[in-house]
Amino acid sequence: MLVSIDPAPQRAPRPKWLHAPAPGGDNYRDLKALVKNLRLHTVCESAACPNVGECWNHRTATFMILGNVCTRRCGFCNVQKGAPLPVDDDEPRRVAEACAALGLRHAVITSVNRDDRSDGGAAHFAATIRAIRAALPECRVEVLIPDFQGSEEALALVMDAAPDVLNHNIETVPRLYREVRFGARYERSLELLRRAREMRPGIPTKSGLMLGLGESEDEVLAALRDLRASNVSIVTLGQYLRPTLAHLPVLRYVHPDEFARYREAAFGMGFAHAESGPLVRSSYHAAEAL
Repeated sequence: MLVSIDPAPQRAPRPKWLHAPAPGGDNYRDLKALVKNLRLHTVCESAACPNVGECWNHRTATFMILGNVCTRRCGFCNVQKGAPLPVDDDEPRRVAEACAALGLRHAVITSVNRDDRSDGGAAHFAATIRAIRAALPECRVEVLIPDFQGSEEALALVMDAAPDVLNHNIETVPRLYREVRFGARYERSLELLRRAREMRPGIPTKSGLMLGLGESEDEVLAALRDLRASNVSIVTLGQYLRPTLAHLPVLRYVHPDEFARYREAAFGMGFAHAESGPLVRSSYHAAEAL
């Protein structure tokens, strides 16, 4: 059975390439129970990811630490916004327990924005990386971090824990930042990615964009060039899908052929790996990318 993965009505009908299998199956149910029992959050559920059925059936998930309430109000994101929750100091241990139970060889850890904390939650990221390594030494750890409001000290806390991949998404082109990424700055995100490679040149960096919010093809290519100039080596491009009517509308459904052109362009710019397609998300096929 196929289900729609964009619940909000759109002016134009959703094209056939934007359908995904309905979540289900033994692995899906087992992982859902594991996450619930360990009192964890996943971006797969909180952000209404279209690939949750596929990924969970392959026993992969992106864990979301530092609670499930974000201090920013980005116009595209389905994660709950509001007053932040207290930080759970036992959460890194439980994330590591989940990774061990799943037998993961590649774990992806992300978080809400925590602008209420002096380090933006960086120390909690570092503790989670170390907890996974202690419980599952062979598991690679990829982190998808917020911008920490530009704090070099916060970024250093994460890089000192030596993740296998440092991911930070620029999300969209600079012209659309004020509307799409409220509270973020394009140059600040690029600077974070540059600094990460300077701190640990051997750790690959990664970033991604959502398309369909009003950007032009020239703007997408310019953003890719900016990422490559910042020494980013892995890039992802996917279709933005509107979570609810309260979120930004989809202005265009990008054809798979256009995504293919961006992938080819990314390799031509020197990216080591590029995932580009309607259903691609930042942690989609993360292990294969590395």
